[in-house]
Amino acid sequence: MKDITNCPGTLSPGFSTYSPACLRRVFFGKKVSHILDFNYDDNQADLVKAINKISISGVQEKLSAIVRAGKIILTPESESGLYIIKPAPDTKSLRFRNNIPANEHLTMQIASQVYNIKTADNALAFFSNGQPAYITKRFDYAADGNKIAQDDFASIAGKTEKNNGSDFKYTGSYEDAAKLLRQNVAAWQVEMTKFFTLIVFNYIFSNGDAHLKNFSLQATDKGDYVLTPAYDLMNTSIHIDDGDFALQNGLMPKSEHSETYDRTGHPCKDDFIEFGKRIGVLPKKIESIIAMFATEQLKVYELIERSYLDDKVKRMYKQSYQERLRRFQRS
Repeated sequence: MKDITNCPGTLSPGFSTYSPACLRRVFFGKKVSHILDFNYDDNQADLVKAINKISISGVQEKLSAIVRAGKIILTPESESGLYIIKPAPDTKSLRFRNNIPANEHLTMQIASQVYNIKTADNALAFFSNGQPAYITKRFDYAADGNKIAQDDFASIAGKTEKNNGSDFKYTGSYEDAAKLLRQNVAAWQVEMTKFFTLIVFNYIFSNGDAHLKNFSLQATDKGDYVLTPAYDLMNTSIHIDDGDFALQNGLMPKSEHSETYDRTGHPCKDDFIEFGKRIGVLPKKIESIIAMFATEQLKVYELIERSYLDDKVKRMYKQSYQERLRRFQRS
């Protein structure tokens, strides 16, 4: 196991386990060990509760978990899990696959800490053999334990493998997804600004797997719908060769692309400005969001350095950020 010198939740320096801030956010303030009492590889067949296919891994395993007596344990059969553990995938074709949990954790922390994007609460945990796993607190349960109504954008659009083929969650464009949000959310303008921010973030941080099932709407106690916290954020370019966007039709119709996009094959900030206008984000909001992402953020580098990525992957993550930033800053 790597030495724990930074909180495996917030990445704050000077902690050999979860910091108080992480415990409050992820574990309801309870003291919890960051070390799991079991190994994933040894008990793989027994541990997998559900398998969820995603493009980056072919299959990415998800284990249901709860916290009991200061330990993260697998959810007993008769109970509902409040956490999801995601080990490193088994797929050997993935580059640096053992870094996938740390990649997702870092990317989620950057979204939250640098760009104030509301994310699912998350941390890293470590199997007894030292292998890291990503752990996230479920946000589809209310404080009283009742399930909160929630639907992802593929379900809202009525897209399934049966009627749209095996790539159903990658069909359409982000402009199409924005129309779904507008149709289903009363206070759509507030949520559209969050959606726009997330689309720009995914581009800057090379998340090529931001498909329709990675955006969801959730019911509030007032009966209306809002975007859920962001989840499944990761720099996928480190592990696979993918494109700028997960959705097959990209941001918006090609006829609306900038000259820079047409010439280079990659969008610039002008394309995101146009996208923001087309989906109804207020001009001042577009301006401030674009300015935030077009500015090199030093805290990104601090979090990368404190992360649990291998040194080579840290360098790759930095290079990826710098390259996307340069593309984005063009006009």
